[in-house]
Amino acid sequence: MSVADLDIDFVRGQFPAFEEPTLQGQAFFENAGGSYTCKPVIDRLMRYYTQRKVQPYAPYAASQLAGGEMDEARVRLAAILGVETDELSFGPSTSQNVYVLAQAFRQWMPPGSAIIVTNQDHEANTGPWRRLAEAGIEVREWQVDPETGHLDPAALANLLDDKVRLVCFPHCSNVVGEINPVAGITAMAHAAGAFTCVDGVSYAPHGLVDVGLAGADIYLFSAYKTYGPHQGIMVIRRALGEMLPNQGHYFNAATLYQRFTPAGPDHAQVAACAGMADYLDLLCDHHGGPKSGAVARAGFVHDLMRAHEQRLLQPLLDAVKDRNSVRLIGPSDASGRAPTVAVALTRSGEDVAAELARAGIMVEGGDFYAVRALEAMGVDMAKGVLRLSFTHYTTSGEVDKLLNALDGVL
Repeated sequence: MSVADLDIDFVRGQFPAFEEPTLQGQAFFENAGGSYTCKPVIDRLMRYYTQRKVQPYAPYAASQLAGGEMDEARVRLAAILGVETDELSFGPSTSQNVYVLAQAFRQWMPPGSAIIVTNQDHEANTGPWRRLAEAGIEVREWQVDPETGHLDPAALANLLDDKVRLVCFPHCSNVVGEINPVAGITAMAHAAGAFTCVDGVSYAPHGLVDVGLAGADIYLFSAYKTYGPHQGIMVIRRALGEMLPNQGHYFNAATLYQRFTPAGPDHAQVAACAGMADYLDLLCDHHGGPKSGAVARAGFVHDLMRAHEQRLLQPLLDAVKDRNSVRLIGPSDASGRAPTVAVALTRSGEDVAAELARAGIMVEGGDFYAVRALEAMGVDMAKGVLRLSFTHYTTSGEVDKLLNALDGVL
């Protein structure tokens, strides 16, 4: 099979939600808020709660199995992301992970040093960093183009100097959708002596990336948006992780993956995250992907997902970009964006979402915690935007249903 031949029936067979009677006849287009959960994750979670819900790492059998599954999740996901096993850690959410990291940087950065944030971000990857101004750290804003929402790397270059210690930016915005060039931006930051923190929450559902190759010092995403349980997944490369002050228990300071997770792990959910790796392996094997190499296999699945999504996304972009009553936020070319499509309307996004719900379209309106980005682009915040988001398990028939419903309400 080529990357264009995603077996959608096989894919949907891995998600129990598509067999759930209460969800029949409804098309799910709010995947940017959280995806359906795949069967391998559900199976692992159920097994843990029924067979292994004990304190892990003790000498008895159930405990050994429990700890082994937690370790398996870290080992396999780190391998997929192209990083060392102890460079990956789990936390209760990406928002919480960023907050903890910001406290570490608050301690580490001297007054007068600087960080760069964007106004394209979800608030979780900008708000905690902006609060470092309270500690005398200069906060510089890399601003979006007010018409397109684009982040211009040339504008970043104008902000970089020897005071900057960290550049925080999204892999893609949860409203703009444009895919930012992580490797290029990271190279610019590194050349100026700065580290990078990349929010991958809105990109990871469309394929996990080789973080090692991209070069990001911190890469964060949410398991509950990548077919898994409600956990935040965080990569911190060793050079930075060992430099920052420990935020965990003092006696865990020597263990890299425990340095930035002060809360105790949710054992069952961490273990269930191995089901995400199971699912990627199922897709790779079913579609004739590489037989070995975690990064190569994940890259094959990434391309498989992206090809399917782009094929479905372009008709949606074409349908909304030229409507007089609709402002498309972000690029109109599917190859340069994720299938997260925000549109500003003459009516409230929430009101239109309610009408679409009556037509069997599950979608939402509002600001999606991207208030800074929408305000920068002149969106009327009293109306917000309507957001239409999908992932690789969406069918062309569901997109047709969405387009017909949009015609009816717009």
